[in-house]
Amino acid sequence: MRGGLLLPRATVGVTRWRRFRAAVDWPLILTVLALCAIGLLNLYSATRSPRAAAKFDAQVTWMIVGAIAFVVVTVIDYRTIVRFAPYLFAFAIIALLSARIFGSTADEHGVTYRWVSYFGIRLQPSEAAKIAVILMLAQFCSSGEASTYTPRYLVLSLFSFLVPIVLIAIQPDLGTAVLLTLIVLTVGYLAMPNVWPMVYTTAAGLLSIPVLWEKMHEYQKNRLTAFVDCNTLPNKLCWHTQQSVYAVGSGKIWGKGFLGGTQNQLSFVPEHWTDFPYSVWAEEWGFAGSVFLLAVFGFLLLWTINVALSARDRVGSILCLGVAAMTFWHVVVNVAMVLGIAPVVGVTLPFISYGGSSLVTFFIGMGLVANVSLRKHGY
Repeated sequence: MRGGLLLPRATVGVTRWRRFRAAVDWPLILTVLALCAIGLLNLYSATRSPRAAAKFDAQVTWMIVGAIAFVVVTVIDYRTIVRFAPYLFAFAIIALLSARIFGSTADEHGVTYRWVSYFGIRLQPSEAAKIAVILMLAQFCSSGEASTYTPRYLVLSLFSFLVPIVLIAIQPDLGTAVLLTLIVLTVGYLAMPNVWPMVYTTAAGLLSIPVLWEKMHEYQKNRLTAFVDCNTLPNKLCWHTQQSVYAVGSGKIWGKGFLGGTQNQLSFVPEHWTDFPYSVWAEEWGFAGSVFLLAVFGFLLLWTINVALSARDRVGSILCLGVAAMTFWHVVVNVAMVLGIAPVVGVTLPFISYGGSSLVTFFIGMGLVANVSLRKHGY
């Protein structure tokens, strides 16, 4: 009698496991793993110098942490996560404030407030703010009815999104502030039932540029103008861009081969493991390798949009849209920066650049996409 009961239960368990395994988004997982492998290969080449050798081991550790975060975020129902979005958003604001109060660091540009230590681990709160903003956007745009978005509701919501952007901008971290703005605008234009509030918001932002320009630090102004014509500024301000362009061009069609990039190995490109990893890859693997890497990112973006279109509800679609916007703008700004067609603003290349906070943020973002993909099968 007992055996007769155990067999069906075991059979049901095996069936559920097979259904679950079939529902797991393997294309997404395999694409993320491919990018991680490329990132480690590239980082190994970029950190051959003694002063940077420890970065490879640290990146492996952060990848393990990110993979665990990916699994945790995938397992918890995304609708439950979105319900806690206001609390996570408030926590991100507090973290940004704590960085402003306790996270001062002196560098060649003066004092910055981008990092803060938690239990001996240095983290960048602005990275966590990206996920918090995406979750809040999913809650904000969850209604497809235009009548829901009253003027008062729109003003309060847009002001709340402005808070982390301003806190990040005054760190100062212009690149992340711009990226966060682009994420909000992208999701707003694509998810709002009425596009006119976003048009007014964009117009107000453009009109405020002269005021924002006057508030910028001098080195930020120089970075924004240097990419237009490096000959009009001292060579020091254009060094990053010039050396990066040289590295990309010297790779030609097939590249110089793994560990063969002279601009990389001789450290002519500054910070080539964080801001300029694409120049390392382009020099060693050439135009063919560069296109291949962009194709992998392109597939990841298209797959994320595919998950958004097939999500079971509007919240899931907007979550995927937010992650896609974050990934898209990171790739576009970083590659444009490497090629000299955008100013150097310190934006990472997803899964390729060195940096624990950024890496874990993208793992969490892809975990949200995997979560939405899993739940469309009824889990």
